[in-house]
This record gives sequence, structure tokens and C-alpha cells, in this order.
Amino acid sequence: MNFSTKLRPGIVAATIVATFVLVAGVAYANHSWGPPYHWARTSNPFTLKVGDNVSSAWDQYLDVAIADWSQSSVLDLTKVAGGTRPKSCRPTAGRIEACSALYGNTGWLGIARIWITGGEHITKGVVQVNDTYFNTPTYNTPGWRSLVMCQEPGHTLGLGHQDENFNNQPIVPHTCMDYFIPGTNEIVHPNQHDYDQLATIYTHLDTYTTIDASLRLTRAQLDDSETHPEWGGVIQRDASGRTSLYELDLGMGRKVLTHVIWAE
Repeated sequence: MNFSTKLRPGIVAATIVATFVLVAGVAYANHSWGPPYHWARTSNPFTLKVGDNVSSAWDQYLDVAIADWSQSSVLDLTKVAGGTRPKSCRPTAGRIEACSALYGNTGWLGIARIWITGGEHITKGVVQVNDTYFNTPTYNTPGWRSLVMCQEPGHTLGLGHQDENFNNQPIVPHTCMDYFIPGTNEIVHPNQHDYDQLATIYTHLDTYTTIDASLRLTRAQLDDSETHPEWGGVIQRDASGRTSLYELDLGMGRKVLTHVIWAE
């Protein structure tokens, strides 16, 4: 599948992957998450399954996110039956599980978690969206639902944020990998820089794959606790000083990373 056939209408293919783009007066050279973290695979484009553990209120937004990220030249996402109970949202080796539930007044709107082995290879991922907040008038909008449901799968592919400041001007064209207040009825998508960054992350191939792998999960890796100590230590804060990234070190090159987007 070539790059031009994977583009969402309205996005023009670049002839090269730029080392940076200038957006809203700020240069965003790199927004990969980690060294960079990526799914091990032996060819491109690769297909990654997403387990559907979300309610009917989220299905359309999950479908849009899957279609959007599949516009990447290096990967496709495909929706499959969920493999976990939504509240516990346990990971499944070799794929992403997307979950929605009433997680309570935790303070967070959404979470993305990835399990790492060998220091950089993603072996499984989960996305969680918190209906405790999305059932309120503030967040029960197409804008907020699409922003968070697009952003969290982006993290499980290896992307970080392009910007983490809710108080500055949004990146233009808008991207779900930016912290901004979306329009009430806006459907938020990735932008071209997100696709370029994925192409950079997945340029090199691996000698083995972590996709659909039958990996043995340790008790630590299966932990579905929602308490902050189980997320590990804070390794990053956003522009407002709020914690945004946690790391739980499991030893021997294995770790769990948790990206959090908080309610405003």
C-alpha cells in the first residue's frame, strides 16, 4: 500500500518526511513517545488489532480514530471483539484494548498504557476513557470525545503530544495530539505531522514481531489497579505542571508507561 492511497481526503502527501514543521509559530521537531517506543514487526505496513470494549456512545469515535490512524503509510488498525471487561481493561498481548467505563472521580479523562520489553518494543497497550466525566455536559460533546479517543490510541502507537499547553493557541491544522479546547461539534483528527512522525518511528524493521504475540504475562504486567502508585514514578509534567507520564519499572528492560489526560 503506498503513501498516497492512505491519505485522508484533504491531506496532501509530502515527497519527503520533514525533520520539523512550523505550526502556529512553534517548531515541533519530534513528538515520539520514548526512545522511540514502537511495535516490533518485520514489514510495513503492519496491521494492529484494537479490541472494542467501549459502549455504544463511543463506537462512532473509536471507528473514526481507527480509520484516521490507518491513514498512516506504515500501519493499519482493525477493530475486533474486545478481550477484557471494560472496568478492569486488562491488556492482551500483541494488540490494543480500548475500554470505556465509569472509573470514578479520578481526575482523568483518558489513559493510554503501553507495556515495553527490550527497552523499546511495545508488546501490548490499553486505552481507557472515563465515563464519569464524559457523562457530564462539559465533556459529553463530539469535540471532547473525538479528541481523547483519537489521542489515546496515538500514544499506544508510540506518539507523544505535539504540545501540552491548554492555554496557548491550538496547532493549525488541529491535531488530537495537541492539548486544546475543541469546538463543541468538532471531530478532531491527526494532522500530517502525526503521520510523518509515525513514518519516522517505523522506518527501520525488526527481526521479530510483538504483534499478535503469545507473550506470557507476569502478575505485575496484569495489574489493573487504578491507583497512582501502581502507575509508577512521575517522569513528565505538562505545561501547567500537572503529571502527564508515569513509568513503572518491571526490571530487565520491561516497564509499563501510563500517559494521562486530566479533566480541566
